[in-house]
Amino acid sequence: MEQQASEVIIATRTALSQASALAVQYSFSIVGALLLLTIGWTLASLLSRWAHEGLLHVRGIDETLARFFANVIRYASLLLVFVTVLGQFGVQTASIIAALGAAGLAIGLALQGTLQNIAAGIMLLVLRPFRVGEYIETGNISGTVREIGLFATELKTPDGLYRLAPNSILWNVPITNFSRETTRRFELKVGIGYDDDIDLAQRLMRELAEKDKRVLKSPPVDTFVNELAESAVVPTLWYWTSAADFWPTSRQMIKSVKQAFDENGISIPFPQVTYSARLPGLAAADAAAEREDA
Repeated sequence: MEQQASEVIIATRTALSQASALAVQYSFSIVGALLLLTIGWTLASLLSRWAHEGLLHVRGIDETLARFFANVIRYASLLLVFVTVLGQFGVQTASIIAALGAAGLAIGLALQGTLQNIAAGIMLLVLRPFRVGEYIETGNISGTVREIGLFATELKTPDGLYRLAPNSILWNVPITNFSRETTRRFELKVGIGYDDDIDLAQRLMRELAEKDKRVLKSPPVDTFVNELAESAVVPTLWYWTSAADFWPTSRQMIKSVKQAFDENGISIPFPQVTYSARLPGLAAADAAAEREDA
């Protein structure tokens, strides 16, 4: 009986000593893990803030793009801290990294279209083919840019409609930016009759353009005959204005040229086709006359 009691006491003491050793060991691990988490969280926040502020000083980097890269740095740092903390407890981090890589690959394949939009959004924000407030046109999309996001771009169409375009579509097609340049050239072609005075038509077009204060003096106004069409001679007017004055000036110029031509008797003919025909009797008489001459 005494022997059994002594064995129980010895076993209890052994268990307590092992438990205390484990407690001491894991207490140090827990404290170290807490310190790593605290320091890592602080460093991740500082790195993210420094990256955000630094990127904002880089020319061509947008606020959205700077915030995106700052968040990438922050979460990558936190992931590294998390893996390091697991290593404190004896967890095999190599297998965790491999599992994270496999999960990242699977997610990337599942979100392939979304990742394409993100990549296109980054390129649009870096290269800046258009900015907020500019009017652009692609093959199927046109409108004024309202916001450029990482996934899609918001536009407002000329008739006041809201349009959301995925960035991958905008990146993979040619883009015409109507607002990027400060000046634009307007071309006006007006067909007049073959019997009308070409010099008078060109002079009227030139005078109307030169009188408009919105038309720039340089490059100078130019007029020339562009084409001899089937039904009309086509004099052409070229002039330059600021991008902001392009549309109102062009609409007014078209109206003014029409009114000036009407006042000076210059016609703008409809498409015309001239037909010639020979009657059967006349054709036979012409053939007999040719034989007599022969």
